[in-house]
Amino acid sequence: MPSPRLLVLFGSQTGTAEDVSERLGRGARRRRLACRVQALDSYPVVNLINEPLVIFVCATTGQGDPPDNMKNFWRFIFRKHLPSTSLCQMDFAVVGLGDSSYAKFNFVAKKLHRRLLQLGGTALLPVCLGDEQHELGPDAAVDPWLHDLWEKVLGLHPLPLGLSVIPPGVPLPSKFTMQFLAESPRTCSEEQRVARTDPQNPPSELQPFLAPVVTNQRVTGPSHFQDVRLIEFDIAGSGISFAAGDVVLIPPQNAASHVQQFCQVLGLDPEQCFTLQPREPDVPCPTQLPQPCSVRHLVSQYLDIVSVPRRSFFELLACLSPSELERDKLLELSSAAGQEELSQYCTRPRRTVLEVLCDFPCTAAAIPPDYLLDLIPPIRPRAFSIASSLLAHPSRLQILVAVVQYQTRLREPRRGLCSSWLASLHPGQGPVQVPLWIRPGGLTFPETADTPVIMVGPGTGVAPFRAAIQERVAQSQAGNFLFFGCRWRDQDFYWEAEWKELEKRGCLTLITAFSREQKQKVYVQHRLRELGPLVWELLDRRGAYFYLAGRRAGSPALTPLPTLPGSSGHCVSRLRHGPEEPSCRLQPL
Repeated sequence: MPSPRLLVLFGSQTGTAEDVSERLGRGARRRRLACRVQALDSYPVVNLINEPLVIFVCATTGQGDPPDNMKNFWRFIFRKHLPSTSLCQMDFAVVGLGDSSYAKFNFVAKKLHRRLLQLGGTALLPVCLGDEQHELGPDAAVDPWLHDLWEKVLGLHPLPLGLSVIPPGVPLPSKFTMQFLAESPRTCSEEQRVARTDPQNPPSELQPFLAPVVTNQRVTGPSHFQDVRLIEFDIAGSGISFAAGDVVLIPPQNAASHVQQFCQVLGLDPEQCFTLQPREPDVPCPTQLPQPCSVRHLVSQYLDIVSVPRRSFFELLACLSPSELERDKLLELSSAAGQEELSQYCTRPRRTVLEVLCDFPCTAAAIPPDYLLDLIPPIRPRAFSIASSLLAHPSRLQILVAVVQYQTRLREPRRGLCSSWLASLHPGQGPVQVPLWIRPGGLTFPETADTPVIMVGPGTGVAPFRAAIQERVAQSQAGNFLFFGCRWRDQDFYWEAEWKELEKRGCLTLITAFSREQKQKVYVQHRLRELGPLVWELLDRRGAYFYLAGRRAGSPALTPLPTLPGSSGHCVSRLRHGPEEPSCRLQPL
């Protein structure tokens, strides 16, 4: 009797759930189980009734929200009319990945586990609750859970007679094969792919719009510790429309110096072209890669060579290493017992894939190109709050970008891939284009003209509120209250002149907090406390909406806000979303 196919479905926002899913897929293949690994929204959910064995790997984002690539599945699986015996043929298990510092820790995984039971599924194990806050990360919970899972699966579906588990040191076949071309094609298909524009459909990840960069201006003072850029794109003719609260997604590119170094370390010719073929018929080629594709395009625009490698990277690298000395070290770093050392070597100092490959030169030089897509994750697009309104700036889109740079114990400073790439673009030196597309945000504003809006935007968190204020002013909506906080009035007071002009016109009430301009630091929550009666009057009597945006952690300005005088025991608190997605709530104490 043939072993059943294992299906691994994941919902991933940052790549961690996808990485765990791929690990599950490799574990299944080592146990001679046929296995498919898919994002939840790419799987036809109506087929679940025919699946005998499914593992769900789900991250939780924000305050208990599902990741973007499982939202359609989420809506379907919670339909009220689904019969309670829908999944009675299915054995399942759920892995949750979350952060215990959030109120709704692993909410998505817990809720999905309960729902699958309601629909008749049989749980192989209790839900696994991986925690990003653990000193060893989610693996602290995932490792023992996987051990129990494989015991359970092999008990139900034993290995075929005469076959054993493929040992960890033996590399599994790569997902894809690269067929290198003897001559490079005359017309570069990667240029053709991104240049196509279909006015019938708005730009998307599969077909982004190449937006010319109009301006790239530093908006912090020259002596300020952080470089913050206001970048404007020309979106004329793109078919793009957006509203306040929406976000723009931008796929960044690796620096040319890093691409060159990567190709040198691996012995690759960046100008060589190849075609990609999947080894299994149900595995699609990455849609972001053209066919044929150059090595330079693969490395510069697809492989995330400056990401911090995960444990699975070291596992595969050890399998491919011809050097006994390097292989032993890689095996140690990929073992359960070596996770503290891996954290010290890689995770805490934020050592990159490229830097690790340079530390293991014999292994790097021996990596077969076929394994590059198994080894290195793809570059993920970054989301930025849109900082302008089409009503104020037709055919333009603006973003406020803080260029990420910080020091660890490594000699080279750590730099954010996307922010550094964007900051390096100089439209004055020639035409510069950036691929982008729009995603609806979770921030919506009241449509009624007389409903006040209170916006709290410390630092670059003010970006989406500029779009909202421009939009509301253009529509003659009054009652705009902005609490803005930064360090210094003359260094990082973004859009000062614009706010003051709106104040003069009576379109905006601006309250500022400059934390470093006096001996006692003053943040936006201090201003909220000082104006507590006004804020509560707006919320309680006039039905105001309250919004708060900013960094997710690490800023004193974004600690839970104080009880407002006269608020009858209520406080305003933030929802902990990413820096691009502002949110708000009124929370009873």
